[in-house]
Amino acid sequence: MDARSRGQADGTDPADQWVLNPETGDYELRLNDSPQQPEQPKTPRPRSAARPGSTAPARVPGQRGRRAAPTPAPAPAPEDTPASAPEDTPDHGRRKRRQKRSGKKKALMWTGGVLGLVLVGGSAFAYYWYDRLSGNIDTVDIGDVGSDEAVADGPVNLLVIGNDVRTGEGNEAYGNRTNVTGHADTTLLFHMSEDRTNATVVSIPRDLMIEIPDCESKQSDGSTKKIPGSTVATKFNESYGVNGRDPGCTMLTVEEITGLELDHFMMFDFNAVKTLSTAVGGVKVCLEEPIKDLDGGSGLDLPAGESTVQGEDALSFLRNRHGLKNESDLDRIEMQQKFVASMLRQLKEDTLDSPSKMLDVADAATKSLTVDKGIGSPGKLLALAKELGEIDLKNITLMTLPVVDNPDEPTPVTVVLDPTEAPKLFSMLQNDISLTEVKKKEKDAKDKQAELLEGTRAEASEIRVDVLNGGGPDGAAQDTLAWLQTGQGVARSSNKGNAPAEVDKTRLEYAPNQADQARKLADLMGLPASAMKPGAEDADATTPMTLTLGPDFKKAGVPITLPKKVDVKQSRADEKMCKK
Repeated sequence: MDARSRGQADGTDPADQWVLNPETGDYELRLNDSPQQPEQPKTPRPRSAARPGSTAPARVPGQRGRRAAPTPAPAPAPEDTPASAPEDTPDHGRRKRRQKRSGKKKALMWTGGVLGLVLVGGSAFAYYWYDRLSGNIDTVDIGDVGSDEAVADGPVNLLVIGNDVRTGEGNEAYGNRTNVTGHADTTLLFHMSEDRTNATVVSIPRDLMIEIPDCESKQSDGSTKKIPGSTVATKFNESYGVNGRDPGCTMLTVEEITGLELDHFMMFDFNAVKTLSTAVGGVKVCLEEPIKDLDGGSGLDLPAGESTVQGEDALSFLRNRHGLKNESDLDRIEMQQKFVASMLRQLKEDTLDSPSKMLDVADAATKSLTVDKGIGSPGKLLALAKELGEIDLKNITLMTLPVVDNPDEPTPVTVVLDPTEAPKLFSMLQNDISLTEVKKKEKDAKDKQAELLEGTRAEASEIRVDVLNGGGPDGAAQDTLAWLQTGQGVARSSNKGNAPAEVDKTRLEYAPNQADQARKLADLMGLPASAMKPGAEDADATTPMTLTLGPDFKKAGVPITLPKKVDVKQSRADEKMCKK
C-alpha cells in the first residue's frame, strides 16, 4: 500500500472509516459492511458552574462550564453587606461552531502519533493500533473538575504536567529515590484560542509560592477523599502527590492562580521524555557554552553548538541546571521551552510524513501518558489533536509565568507572582487575546465595543442601577455608589452589597430597552465591550440595571481596560535554538 495515498485495494480511504460517535465523543471504526447510521448532530454534554468548596474565580466568558456541580455559596464580607442582592446570572449561551478548516500538516508533541492512525491503510491494521493505544492510556477520575468533552466551542485550556516520579530504569539518579508518587515538577498551561489561530504556552515554576485550595480525590474503592488546602504559602509542585492530591488538585490550583477554567490535563513522567525523544529520532538543541555535569547527577556532556539528544541524554538536558546563567529553575525552564519548541518542529518537518514514525510516537506517548476521562481514549485524543493541529508554529508563544524573587526570604530560593505583569497575562488569557496577534484582537475588541455603544445616551439622572461587589476591593460597591451619586449625577443608584458569587471581571447587565442607560454608564465608568451584557427581554420602567464589580475594578473613576502586552521574555515555537 502507498502510505501517502492511504488507499486500499477497493479504493476506500481508512480515514473515512473512523467516524465520530456523537453520543460518546469517541471515534469508532466503521467497516464497509457495517450498517450506515443516520447522521446526527453533535450534542455537547452539559457543563455548569464551579465545584463546591472551590475558591477559584467564576467562569470566564467564552469558556465552557465544568462537570455538573452545585454553585458554591457566597462568602460574606463586612464592607459591602448585601441587602437584597440579585442572583448573578452569567451568560451560559454556547457559541456557534465555526466552519472546519482544511487539514494542514501541523502537530504538537503528544498528537503526532495519534494522527498517524488515519494515515495508515488497512482497516484491520488501523483497528489493531487503535486497540493497542487504548490499552496504553491511563486515566484518572478527577470528579467534577475539567470537561466531559474532548473539544467544545470556545478556548481550550490544557494542563501538561511533568511528573518527577523516580520509577523506571536509570531515573533514581535524578533525586529522591523514595519519591513514589511524584510532584508537579514541570508544568505547562496550554491555552488554545477560540478561533484556533494561536496558542500561548505558560511554564509554571515548581518553586512558585502559592496557596493550594481544598480539593477532592477519587479513591480506588469509589469513595471521595477530601484533601484540605494549604494554610500558608506553599510550593506549587506540592499541588500534586502530597497528601494524596491528584491532577485535579493541580488543575484547581492553576485555576486559582490564573482565573481560567481548565478543560483537561495530560501527565507524563521521566520515561516519556526518553521514549518520545527517541521515537522522533532525536531533538536538536543548541548551547552557547559546553555543559559537562559528569559529577552533578545528570551526567550530561554536550559541546557548544548544535547537538541531537534522545533517550537518557534528552532527560538529562531537561533536568540539568549546571552551566546555565544562574543555575536556577527559571533558567532550566527556558531550556525546556526551547526543547519543546524543537520537538514540535521535528514532528512537523519530519515525523508527519512517515506513518510508521507517527505510530511510534503515539505508542511511546500513550505508554507514559495519564489523562482525565474527558480525553481518555485514542478517539478523543484524535479529536483534540485535530484542533491543536490547526495552529501554525509561528503563532505558538512560549513564556514563563511572570514571577519575582520571594521578598520574605533573605536569600530567595522561591518566587512569587509578579504583581504587575502576572495580572496582565491572566487578563489577556481570560479575554483570549493572542500574544502573537494582539493588534488584530484589539481591533476586533474595538469594533465590538463601537457596536455595543453605538446609539443614543440617556441622561445620568435617568440611570437606574444596582451596584454589587463581586470581587473588587473591600468597600468597592459603597465607594462607587458615592462616586456615582455625588460626582456623576446618578441619583437612582443603590448599593446591594456583595454579589452571590464572585465574577471574573466587571459586568453590566441590562435589558434591551435600557441600552441608552447602559451606554451612558459605560461612558462614566470606562467599561470595555466585554463588560456589556445585554439581556433578551425588556424591563419595566422602575427595574434597575445590575453593575457587578470584579477583580479588574480598581476604584471609581479609573477606567477598566484590557492590557496590550506583557513585559516578559517570550519565544515562538518556530524559532530555532541555533540561529545560524
